[in-house]
Amino acid sequence: MSLKKEIKCFHEIITIGYNVYHSYDLPWFRTLSWYFLLCVNYFFYGETVTDYFFTLVQREEPLRILSKYHRFISFALYLTGFCMFVLSLVKKHYRLQFYMFGWTHVTLLIVVTQSHLIIHNLFEGMIWFIVPISCVICNDIMAYMFGFFFGRTPLIKLSPKKTWEGFIGGFFATVLFGLLLSYVMSGYRCFTCPVEFNNDTNSFTVDCEPSELFQLQEYNIPLVLQSVVGWKTVRMYPFQIHSIALSTFASLIGPFGGFFASGFKRAFKIKDFANTIPGHGGIMDRFDCQYLMATFVNVYIASFIRGPNPSKLIQQFLTLRPDQQLHIFNTLKAHLVDKGMLGSLEDA
Repeated sequence: MSLKKEIKCFHEIITIGYNVYHSYDLPWFRTLSWYFLLCVNYFFYGETVTDYFFTLVQREEPLRILSKYHRFISFALYLTGFCMFVLSLVKKHYRLQFYMFGWTHVTLLIVVTQSHLIIHNLFEGMIWFIVPISCVICNDIMAYMFGFFFGRTPLIKLSPKKTWEGFIGGFFATVLFGLLLSYVMSGYRCFTCPVEFNNDTNSFTVDCEPSELFQLQEYNIPLVLQSVVGWKTVRMYPFQIHSIALSTFASLIGPFGGFFASGFKRAFKIKDFANTIPGHGGIMDRFDCQYLMATFVNVYIASFIRGPNPSKLIQQFLTLRPDQQLHIFNTLKAHLVDKGMLGSLEDA
C-alpha cells in the first residue's frame, strides 16, 4: 500500500511539471523520470531488506551477493540514468530539461524518502505509525471545527480560511487526543512490539515483553496542579509523555506541510494535485502533512528512543570469520571481567 501511494504521489507531482513546462516533446524524459524512481526505490528497499532480513539474506547466496554490493549496484543504476539524461540533451531545450531534471529529483526527495521513513516507523511498532497519523487527522478536523465556530483572526495568507482560533484550539484538542489514544494502545502488544523477522518460521512476528515505555508508572503531579485536580500522583505510560511531543509537532509544525502544498499549488495556478479522489483532489492533497510527520517521528525515534539492538548485533557477529568472532569474544570477556560481571580470567 505504501508503494502504491508513493507511485501515485510521484505521478501527480511529475504530471504537474509536464503540464506546466509543456514538456511532452522532451526526448526520454518520461522514461527517465520513472527510471530514477525505480533506482531510488531499489536503493531504499534494498537497505530495508538487508537491515530487517539480515539472516535470511545471508542464507541465500544470490541475496547475499546482492546485499554485499547493493550500494555499488544502486550507484551504477543511477549513473546509467544520469548518462542517459546527458545524452538526451537537446540544444533548444537545455534549460527546460534541467528544470525537469531538478523537478524529478526534488519529487524523489519528498515522496520516496518519506515513504521509506514511514516503513521504518512501522517496524518500530504499529503505535509509532498509528498515533502520529491519527494526531495529524485529529488536528485537521479540530482546527476546522474551532475555526468554523470561533474563527475570527486570519492565520496565514497562503490559506485564507485558516484562523488563529482554529490553530490554537486544534493544538489543545490534539494533545488531549494523543494522550487518550496512547493510553489505550499502550496496553496491547500488537501495537507496541516492534515487527521482527522470525528466522525459524520465516515470518514476521509481533510479540515481545513490553519495554518500559509501555509499562504503567506513577508520576508526581506538580504542586501547582495538585490543588486543581485534587491528586498528588497519576499512573500513566511513559509513551504518553512522548505522545505530547508527537501531537505538539502534528499541531504546530505539521500544518506547515499543508501551507507548503497550498503555496505550491498557488504558484502553478492549480486547485488540486490531481483528481484521484473525487471532490478531494489527489493523494498528495490528503498526505501533505503526513510526510512531514513521518520524518519527525523517524528522527524522534532515532534521537530519543532507539538504542543498540542485541539481536541485530548477534546476527552480524555470526556472519564474521571464526578468528574475528574469537577476537570479539576475548575482548568482551576481558571487558566484563574488568567490570566485575564475570570471574577473573585465571578462574575461568
